[in-house]
Amino acid sequence: MLLPIALFSFHRDSLRSSSQVRASTVDQPSPYPSPPSSTTLNTKVGVRRQLNYEQWVQMLSREASAIADQSPSQLKVLAGDSLSLWFPSNLLPAEATWLNQGISGETSYGLLKRVKFFDQTKPQTIFVMVGINDLIKGVRGETVVANQREIVRHLKAAHPQATIVIQSILPHGGDRASRRYLDSIKGDPAPKERQQPLWVDRLPTISSRWIRTINKKLERIAQDEGVEYLDLYSDFADTQGYIREELTTDGLHLSVAGYALWRSKLQQVNKAVSKPSASRSVTSP
Repeated sequence: MLLPIALFSFHRDSLRSSSQVRASTVDQPSPYPSPPSSTTLNTKVGVRRQLNYEQWVQMLSREASAIADQSPSQLKVLAGDSLSLWFPSNLLPAEATWLNQGISGETSYGLLKRVKFFDQTKPQTIFVMVGINDLIKGVRGETVVANQREIVRHLKAAHPQATIVIQSILPHGGDRASRRYLDSIKGDPAPKERQQPLWVDRLPTISSRWIRTINKKLERIAQDEGVEYLDLYSDFADTQGYIREELTTDGLHLSVAGYALWRSKLQQVNKAVSKPSASRSVTSP
């Protein structure tokens, strides 16, 4: 079942077609960092406007409020960045109502500041994936981990009945992705008018070993806090630690095949959490 709010669903679908906080955890210049690229929204025929981060926050807050009023019996939440935001609604497991709380360019600190927006909902499961934008922006790995611990603790307090799932940070395309982007703009008559995404320069500096180290710490948080950990990295990475070519569109974002694989892992979690256990880690065989 999909989130039954037609206006907001239209907003997200149209965008897809265009492609108490501890002070020690804060490592951002502002509470609402800007996304790496602007996004347009069709508000009515012939009119397009840009959605900035604050507008996304406001819209998702309204979505969460609306779903809290409806109180569906089987609610699941996706919370994170653009990887969650662009999850095709037709690929989400159909046995539940899904509340998508993803924002393009989101960081762990940004998510920490806004998880309170869906405090009044009663989800069965909350899936959290965030962190790659922190690394792209130069945020320390220790801060990413600390922020995610605070996110988990807030969710545990606000949703004691829910299963909380920390998902690993995915691999990326590294210098492959950067070369692909630079090749794609060759011959552009006005390349200087197009703002180059920050990740083009930053991805090659973010090693697979660094991501695996952070993921190990996220798994430890899950164990310490008694929540679930979903290892997606192992399924998405090739033998060199890059994201598998068929699972990505540009070395950072996911293809339909990537989302289909993610869907299969979400379904595994649904089966695993139905079995009684103190805390589990859903990993690849």
